[in-house]
Amino acid sequence: MKRIKLIVAYDGTNYCGWQIQDNGITIEEVLNRELSKLLSEEITVIGASRTDSGVHALGNVAVFDTETRIPPEKISLALNQRLPEDIRIQDSCEVPLDFHPRYRDTIKTYEYKIWNSRFSNPIVRLYTKFIYYRLDVDKMQEAADYLVGEHDFKSFCSKGSQVENTVRKITELTVKRDGNMVTISVSGNGFLYNMVRIIAGTLLRVGMGMYPPEKVKEILDACDRQKAGPKAEACGLTLVNINYL
Repeated sequence: MKRIKLIVAYDGTNYCGWQIQDNGITIEEVLNRELSKLLSEEITVIGASRTDSGVHALGNVAVFDTETRIPPEKISLALNQRLPEDIRIQDSCEVPLDFHPRYRDTIKTYEYKIWNSRFSNPIVRLYTKFIYYRLDVDKMQEAADYLVGEHDFKSFCSKGSQVENTVRKITELTVKRDGNMVTISVSGNGFLYNMVRIIAGTLLRVGMGMYPPEKVKEILDACDRQKAGPKAEACGLTLVNINYL
C-alpha cells in the first residue's frame, strides 16, 4: 500500500464544489470515479480544501491510497487522459502513509479577482466579479491591513460553520490593480467557512466608498457576521496554492 499526493487544478464553474453531495457533480466525485477505473480498485481521495460550488483552484491537494504498480509520477499523466478538460492534475508523487492533507501546518493562498471597468469582459466573466464603479484600491489596502495577523474572524464566517474556534492568522493580504483587473490576495494558516468571500465583499464596500477603511477594524472587533459586508460571488475566487510547512 502506498499513498499518492495529487496537485489538482480545476475550473469550478460546472461543479457543486469539492465535496461529494447529492445535489450535483463535484470534483471529489469525478476524481474517485476516474481513479477507480484507472487503477481497477476502489479509490477515495481526501482533499485538503473543500472549495465551494463555483470556486476554482490552481493548487488544491488530495491524497489516496493504492496498491497500483504504476509509478507515482506517471499517475498524473494517465489520469489526465480520463478527466474532463476542466479538471487537470498538475503533479503526482508518493508521500508517507501518515501524510494527511488537512491535519498539517500549511499556508493557503487565495485570490479574489474583480473586473473593474465600465463594461464587463466576456473572456474573464467566469473567473471574476464585475464591478463598473471605480474601486479605490488604496483604501481597500488600508482596510485590508487591519485584518493581517491573528484575530477572531467570527464576523467573517458564514452561519452554519461547525467550528468552535474562529481564531485564524492571516499572514498577508494585498489589494492590487493591473489595468481593469483588481486582485485581492490573501494567505493564512486556515480559513473559516466563506471567510475569503466575506472579506472580499467587505473590502469591495470600502472600495466603493460605502465603508471607511477603519470600519473594517470595527467589524473585526464586533465578532458579529451581521456587521460585515456581503459574501462575494464564488466565481471570482481561486485557491492558488497550499504550502506545507
